[in-house]
Amino acid sequence: MVEGTRQVTIQMEKLVREWEVLDDQRTVFLSCYLLMTQNMVRAIDKGEFRDPEWVDGLLRLFAGYYFDALSHFERDSAETPAVWQLTFEATRNPDTMVMQNLFLGVNAHINYDLVLTLRELLEPEWSSLSESERHIRYLDHCKVNDVIGRTVDSVQEQVIEDLIPAMDVVDKIFGPLDEKFTAWLIGRWRDEVWEQAIYLIEAPNQNVRVSLQANVENEALKKARLMLLR
Repeated sequence: MVEGTRQVTIQMEKLVREWEVLDDQRTVFLSCYLLMTQNMVRAIDKGEFRDPEWVDGLLRLFAGYYFDALSHFERDSAETPAVWQLTFEATRNPDTMVMQNLFLGVNAHINYDLVLTLRELLEPEWSSLSESERHIRYLDHCKVNDVIGRTVDSVQEQVIEDLIPAMDVVDKIFGPLDEKFTAWLIGRWRDEVWEQAIYLIEAPNQNVRVSLQANVENEALKKARLMLLR
């Protein structure tokens, strides 16, 4: 069932290896995304989700948005989402810090891609789902936050501390506080993302939907610019 998602992780691993050789800073976010996806596959295998097939489809579709944005950017296409354009360009700037590159990627993928992923996945079935079935979808969406919480510490140990040795000192000083804050922030974003996706699905007409989607990207851009202190 999760074979498609495992193929996604293979694609991620290949890119990470290539980018590490080139010292391409896009590897910062992708390495963390890879860890998260691998942990999601394990969680599916362990039966942690109510509808594992739906979650597996979500993972594959979600990753597709990232790879599409990457493909557009590498072809210098006008179709590159603005928030990803800014995020990928920042990795080419030597003044951009490791943590900025990480959170820029997290912001673009969650606050933009995930809204569109949930909309695309839920929209065909939404009107036919009962309230309890909709709630099951939401519970599986929320369950991902538990996997994120477990992944954050691994990200710091396996990715960030290799790039910023001083982070090991910070971790010893602050203990689990920094990881807890990161998990809390991402969880809060994901709550907002669910609401935005439902607004898009239930929009009364196309004009409203276009306006809502534009607002989603604008808000993600605002967060990205704030991260870059612009």
